[in-house]
Amino acid sequence: MPLTAFALFIPACFALNAAPGPNNVLAFANASRLGFWRAVAGGMGRMLPFALMIVLVGLGLGAILAASATAFAAVKYAGAAYLVYVGWRMWRAPKPDAARSNVDLRVRDLMRRDFLIAIGNPKAIAIFTAFFPQFTDLTQPLAPQYAVLGVLFLVLELLAVALYAGLGTGMKGFLTPIRLHRLNRGVGGFLIFSGLTMALSERH
Repeated sequence: MPLTAFALFIPACFALNAAPGPNNVLAFANASRLGFWRAVAGGMGRMLPFALMIVLVGLGLGAILAASATAFAAVKYAGAAYLVYVGWRMWRAPKPDAARSNVDLRVRDLMRRDFLIAIGNPKAIAIFTAFFPQFTDLTQPLAPQYAVLGVLFLVLELLAVALYAGLGTGMKGFLTPIRLHRLNRGVGGFLIFSGLTMALSERH
């Protein structure tokens, strides 16, 4: 891939990675409660779904899924339902006890939640299908190019996790139990809104 393509791909890709979607907002909330490293570890849960989606797009299956209204709708509604469920749980969570706020969730639980939110978002398939071809050379083998773009995407995604985790950690001392409760409700409301928006949005 030419250096000019890299120079365009990296900032454009990071803009997609750093958009304040459900996974990034969750990383921020986790860091504000549990600290930087646990939030980053939890955010690793999204890497496997994104890697699988990149492979599917590279194999051409992503385009098939993107073209199938039934398959797309099934994944979309399942993902939307999960977002609403997680948001409702966070909205309904009791006011946290300061003594327990750092031990109520294991890293495995954080990773599973991030994994399910990521894999339930079919927009990622559409993004990879539409975005990656802009930076590929059709006169060259596609598999190595998609491999490079995929690795770059995942590295930039990890940087986005660290960015939101850092922002959340910076607010940790500011968040009293009452403010943390409000943050949980705010994040929960955002996830509910995201799920409903995903469910009601047009296919593309």
